[in-house]
Amino acid sequence: MERADVPLPGGGAMDAGDALVLGTVLTSLCAFQLLFHFVSYWFSRRVSPGFNSLSSEKKIEWNSRVVSTCHSLVVGALSLSVSLFDEAAIADPLWGDSLLAKVNVAIASGYLVSDLLIIVLHWDVIGDKYFLIHHCASLYAFFLVLKDGPLQYIANFRLLAELSSPCVNQRWFLEALQYSKFSTANVLNGLLMTLAFFVVRILPIPSFYSFMLSVVGTEAYARLGLLTQCSWALSCVVLDVMNVIWMVKISKGCLKVIALMRREKASSSLRNGKLD
Repeated sequence: MERADVPLPGGGAMDAGDALVLGTVLTSLCAFQLLFHFVSYWFSRRVSPGFNSLSSEKKIEWNSRVVSTCHSLVVGALSLSVSLFDEAAIADPLWGDSLLAKVNVAIASGYLVSDLLIIVLHWDVIGDKYFLIHHCASLYAFFLVLKDGPLQYIANFRLLAELSSPCVNQRWFLEALQYSKFSTANVLNGLLMTLAFFVVRILPIPSFYSFMLSVVGTEAYARLGLLTQCSWALSCVVLDVMNVIWMVKISKGCLKVIALMRREKASSSLRNGKLD
């Protein structure tokens, strides 16, 4: 079957698959901008009464995290589908060609561009150098995947990390709404967040780099070329160093809350004993 081509203004032609990927990136970018500027305000006012009492700065970060949560749910679910069921991608992790895998990377790329715009425009409120590094490293890696087609399975495997984001964002929502650190919602979310972050971002690290080392020297790896080989390794190392740093911070926060809860429980027992 011949490939369908899309005519370009300059007289050339764009492969239909490339046109779909580019269209997905642009659609994703516009959709997440719309979600940030309009949908989140409308939805949050109706779902959470506490949203209206937040400061304008808090509302900006709130909407940013709503967008992040929506993105993580969509991209995380699609990446899970690719990692478990996409035969083309699974059969050849380095060169397997999967339309779903590419579309998912395109959705994630559109979100990253959208979020970068939001961060830059509201730097005084939500500016974060770590997120800037994270987004730029991810975008560069995704660009190589979408441009030349390799590592589609690897990119989707890395996107499984997004499944931890809803819990991270929920922690911020609870704090913004002034829930007590010892409230049931906060404690359960904190434990789930720590577990999810560890399972999807830290636990896969040894097996991922073992796989990377196992393919070095193979014909498929050589076909990647030096630029893609170095970019694959460097971008993953940068992201995983950041993941480890974040994991340490999350673990310290979780242990601190547990220690405070034990101290509070011990104090309460002591007070009750004195009253008796």
